[in-house]
Amino acid sequence: MAFVSLSYALFLLIVLLLYWICEQERLRLIVLLGASVVFFATQAKGAMAVYLPLFIASTLVNFYFGRALDQKVIQPEHAGDKDLSNEAWQSAQVLWNEKRRWYLIAGIVLNVVVLFGFKYVPFVLNSLGELLQQPGLLASAEAVSSSLIVPLGISYFTFESIAYLVDVYRGTPATPSLLRFTTYKLFFAKLVSGPITRYHSLSPQWRDRVFPTPEQITDALWLIARGAAKKAILADQLGVIVRLGFGNLERAGSLDIWMLTLGYGLQLYLDFSGYVDIARGSAKLLGLELPENFNSPYFSTSIADFWRRWHMTLGDWLRNYLYFPLGGSRKSLQRTCINLMIIMVIAGIWHDASWGFVVWGAIHGAALVVHRLTAELGKQRPALAAWWESTPGLVSAWGITQILVFFSWLFFALPEVSQAWMALMHLFGHSADAQFAQKVYGEVTGLSRGQIGLLLTMISGAMAALYGIKRSIKVDLNWPIKLSLVPLLLYGVWQLGQEGATPYIYFNF
Repeated sequence: MAFVSLSYALFLLIVLLLYWICEQERLRLIVLLGASVVFFATQAKGAMAVYLPLFIASTLVNFYFGRALDQKVIQPEHAGDKDLSNEAWQSAQVLWNEKRRWYLIAGIVLNVVVLFGFKYVPFVLNSLGELLQQPGLLASAEAVSSSLIVPLGISYFTFESIAYLVDVYRGTPATPSLLRFTTYKLFFAKLVSGPITRYHSLSPQWRDRVFPTPEQITDALWLIARGAAKKAILADQLGVIVRLGFGNLERAGSLDIWMLTLGYGLQLYLDFSGYVDIARGSAKLLGLELPENFNSPYFSTSIADFWRRWHMTLGDWLRNYLYFPLGGSRKSLQRTCINLMIIMVIAGIWHDASWGFVVWGAIHGAALVVHRLTAELGKQRPALAAWWESTPGLVSAWGITQILVFFSWLFFALPEVSQAWMALMHLFGHSADAQFAQKVYGEVTGLSRGQIGLLLTMISGAMAALYGIKRSIKVDLNWPIKLSLVPLLLYGVWQLGQEGATPYIYFNF
């Protein structure tokens, strides 16, 4: 069941009717849980149904680990012992805190093992087989890869579980309600591709149910229509060009590779942000607020700023549950730079099991290190810091940031290192096959190379214009205008969208 489909519209309508009819919170949660099970079971043409027991078992394990971690004082058998001396009491408390720490470690390890087992075993076996020249390992990797389908959403599911356990360990109360926790874990609007949502930000919204106002309903419908338009009208059409071009990489010229890289970066943003728009709009109709995940990332003026705007819930997770525990920037500059490299390499491998994603993460990690070193240099040389804040400096910073970001997307689009290396070798001074533009572009899309370049320029220009208007005027469309645009956008999706649902790019991650 794809987000951009009539089946999802009917599904959401039924869920809304049942949800708002129910007065009791328990019944509402049962409705959402049942709907989430149906939604997940219908993904990938029903192939995901087999993984429901895995997700439910993982939910139970994390729920009970959270309950165990919620005890912040010594165990109950000591709590009523009035004969314990102060020293013995403190010693018992230290032992219990140590046990809680081991509970946390065990919970995190179990979550990581499940993620690793389903997502990374073929990659590790294949890498070891190539390194050690062992055909047996390569054959095992191929056998595992061909027989195993990675469960959709398992990366998001794992990160949310780890966040919940860490939050409880740090002092946030664990939930006593298995139903509420299970509904949170399997909530259909965010299950497959996020946004990564913390339990303690979503759960109170079920207790404090408030029927959305007309303005909120309009905002929700606007998000859904906008997200569908991003996906069906723009991202999917760009995807046709990108797949054709990168699928014939050996025939492409340097200009083609640059255009395809720009096209892929735009497609990825429109595809993923469109998904999140529909997820957030669906949740709003249920009276729930999911976190935002994008804030005009292609207008960032530094790589650190980019990560405050791109996939914001992932960036927040990396900071709170990895970067800060590693020491963040509280230690030496050298340790800070090492921490930045570690978290970005992990961010790369989190997306998918491929060396291309490791390279992508390393590029962003190195860029963050350079940004950090530049910031430290700016503290010593105020004139340098002032220049970066000037108009020429900001324009230069924006240009450098976007060149780096779009260059790194090559390793997203071509995660096989051999393909990415071919693209890199052809980035400059390489002529396309004489019939490349006609055969690859013209016969399928009906567009010439120049027309495709114009299309990419127009999309980029429209995004820049919308960003400039929003930033300068600092106003949003009022709800009557949004409401009037909703049917126009949906009609455009119906008329211009491709037949059949094209999977979201981040479903692969």
